[in-house]
Amino acid sequence: MTLSTTTLSTAAPPPPILPGKRLLIPADAPLKLDSGATLGPVTIAYQTYGTLNAARSNAVLVCHALTGDQFVAEEHPITRKPGWWETLVGPGRVLDTGRYFVISANVVGGCMGTTGPKEIDPSTGRPYGLNFPVITVGDMVRAQKRLVDALGIEQLFCVVGGSMGGMQVLQWAAAYPEAVYAAIPIATAARHSAQNIAFHEVGRQAIMADPDWRGGDYQAHGTRPHRGLAVARMAAHITYLSETALHRKFGRNLQDRDALSYGFGADFQVESYLRHQGSTFVDRFDANSYLYITRAMDYFDLARDFGGQLADAFRGTRTRFCVVSFTSDWLFPTAESRSLVHALNAAAANVSFVEIPTDKGHDAFLLDEPELFAVLGGFVEGCAERRGLKS
Repeated sequence: MTLSTTTLSTAAPPPPILPGKRLLIPADAPLKLDSGATLGPVTIAYQTYGTLNAARSNAVLVCHALTGDQFVAEEHPITRKPGWWETLVGPGRVLDTGRYFVISANVVGGCMGTTGPKEIDPSTGRPYGLNFPVITVGDMVRAQKRLVDALGIEQLFCVVGGSMGGMQVLQWAAAYPEAVYAAIPIATAARHSAQNIAFHEVGRQAIMADPDWRGGDYQAHGTRPHRGLAVARMAAHITYLSETALHRKFGRNLQDRDALSYGFGADFQVESYLRHQGSTFVDRFDANSYLYITRAMDYFDLARDFGGQLADAFRGTRTRFCVVSFTSDWLFPTAESRSLVHALNAAAANVSFVEIPTDKGHDAFLLDEPELFAVLGGFVEGCAERRGLKS
């Protein structure tokens, strides 16, 4: 299936009925945002797996990446695909749901049940659209802290995530060190690079150039900027892979033809693949959410609030860290993980670091990568033993 042969309706689909749990942050206790604005009421949509023990000491918070959500270890209610991290979370997995209580929440600004730009602004009775306040990774974590507090958990056994999820892990460790026993930031960095900001800007401009975007007010007009969002997804997806992986999967192979068409259809398999990625993405993601969440990643710079000294963000921490990078990840290259590790060492933190050889690119943290599972399994088990969590 390709974008060129798939018909996409511009009409806004009816909102999906999403399963799961909800936490309401009331209007009289709003979420204070880094921008200086406040947001309330706020709904946080989340899922849990496993059972919280009597001591409330076995909770693991899984933080999702840019286009992820709370459906970590179960069939997705819209795509019907398996949970995005079922390779890591579930019975007998590294994060064994027979042993740990796993929590995952859709981030503020998202589109899977947590308050974001497509939700109704109670002050107007209309979708927020671009009236939604700009949010940061710090705001996402601040909302998660409200959720964790509501669940009666004083200290999380572990916070783990890759990419933007890894940014949230670092923010948790810096903002709430006493609430994090172990932290696993994977394929991430302490700030977004100029290159990554540039790629995000291309995606945002593609969305805003779509005439169906309607200045962000497309819901009121009953349209969807599906073309722009699909192009944004296509551009971003290239950054998640490596040149070697693309060559291995597609090379210059033609798609459903024996010769070049001398036109602008999907002659090559890689073109068809990217068009498919774009066309399927628009069925589950909101265009304005894409704008807001990419902007939150762009603004992330953990050292900024510490006089530009990253080590000071972790000074005095007792959290145990396991930092993981991948050799072929050019979106968040190993050099950025090393800079993070150097800062943690300068802060006298307890830190382990592993660079995993793979040609799968940035997306390796989501794929079947046995060495990743072995590294994380060893780290989590060691922390569990020190924590006194029985197997």
